Amino acid sequence: MSFTNQEKSSIAPRRWALRGDLLDFTAAPAWGDTESPAVRFDRDHWLLIEDGRIVGRQAAEPDASWARKDHAGQLVLPGFIDTHVHCPQLEVIGSYGTELLDWLQRYTFPAERAFADPARSRAGAEVFLDALLASGTTSAVVFPTVHKVSAEALFEGAAARGMRLVTGKVLMDRHAPDGLRDDVEQAERDCVDLIDRFHGRERLAYAVTVRFAPTSTPEQLAMAGALCRADASLYMQTHVAENRAEVAWVAQLFPQARSYLDVYECVGLVHERAVLAHGIWLDAADKRLLAERGAQVAHCPSSNLFLGSGLFDWPGAEFNVSLASDVGGGTSLSLPRNLLDAYKIQALRGARLTAWAALHAATRGAAEALRLGGEVGGLSAGQAADLCVWDWARGPVAEARDAAARELHERVFAWMTQADERNLAACYVAGQRRV
Repeated sequence: MSFTNQEKSSIAPRRWALRGDLLDFTAAPAWGDTESPAVRFDRDHWLLIEDGRIVGRQAAEPDASWARKDHAGQLVLPGFIDTHVHCPQLEVIGSYGTELLDWLQRYTFPAERAFADPARSRAGAEVFLDALLASGTTSAVVFPTVHKVSAEALFEGAAARGMRLVTGKVLMDRHAPDGLRDDVEQAERDCVDLIDRFHGRERLAYAVTVRFAPTSTPEQLAMAGALCRADASLYMQTHVAENRAEVAWVAQLFPQARSYLDVYECVGLVHERAVLAHGIWLDAADKRLLAERGAQVAHCPSSNLFLGSGLFDWPGAEFNVSLASDVGGGTSLSLPRNLLDAYKIQALRGARLTAWAALHAATRGAAEALRLGGEVGGLSAGQAADLCVWDWARGPVAEARDAAARELHERVFAWMTQADERNLAACYVAGQRRV
């Protein structure tokens, strides 16, 4: 039996097998290593899936008890994990001519204000989540807006699609326009209610979400830290050290803090489930602290280039590094496009980012940093069948380059630099086809 005409939203058989060129990682590749024992590549193999989870992989064709989906000659990767992206900012992607702080005032905040409308929040979440899947991203750590309903819409939309999603209502009680500020007491009540309703339900998790230090009073930051201390299973997401003007502003607002990161550390927000976006302008002490706490920096290469924020020192990172699109500061939800920008950033710094280090950070590395390695980020038995099938090449230029590749890293690197969402042939979430 087969289901070669499987439709986007139909129910997959309980037991089915997918054929293709399987690529994932068993460990973290060493920086600069193009021939890594951490890479697991099984050309023309079958991935066995039962009740939405991977149960094995093999070269031999499975017996007749397995339904089959044949993607022979196509690349099969774990679904990408985008560790920092803004749902309400799709409409301001590619906005012209500003750096971070002006960009927020001119483009971002007006777009986010509209999400006070529940219908607008739901419609925005639907478009956003479908766009993630169409880009090959099956798990994400997402910023909604300050409005409680925007987080509700994301949670409900992700649950309907079976996605692994981490999000939480944005905290922002100062230095923001009317319609985008909350207050400490109401924000805490909203967070507690959302945690009670969604955290740990299905594949959802709550993140205490501080926009960034300047838009929260010390009292609100203290409340956010108290939420994290009360439940160690909660995530925390925020921004840190993205732009030099922003770093200077934080120093003015928090003169008692040793650094921007120290503002968060002093209230208990830097911990093993903390996801801090950007981290370009960190000093040596900051880097050591992130490593000690087990926190991660979500590297946002497209955004950093587009907004002119700076060049992230990836080889110098002592902490967990994952990959993120940061749309709308970034210019594409496609993580392959962002990986290409990550390579360019390291080249400008005099370093070379391999396809292995890049792809690991967008799959297994991100999953492990999120403490979700047993569930997502790979193609191993026991993990959720969150996976994407990609054409190795689309179009005459990419096809010529692919045909000339002499070894595996060369071929995968060429794919990474040439591919985007147009290469996506299929996307499966917990074994169900979504694209």
